[in-house]
Amino acid sequence: MSVIFLLLGASLVVALFFLIAFIWSVKDGQYEDDYSPARRMLFDEKINND
Repeated sequence: MSVIFLLLGASLVVALFFLIAFIWSVKDGQYEDDYSPARRMLFDEKINND
């Protein structure tokens, strides 16, 4: 039974870590520009490898 509590505690720590990392990335502006990356690849100039 103690193994269940140990694994439950470990999973909560990992989940809390990922939640903090996600909130940090949102506050840092990681997800602000969702328009240009998808459009940028359509308008890249072709590179000549001659």
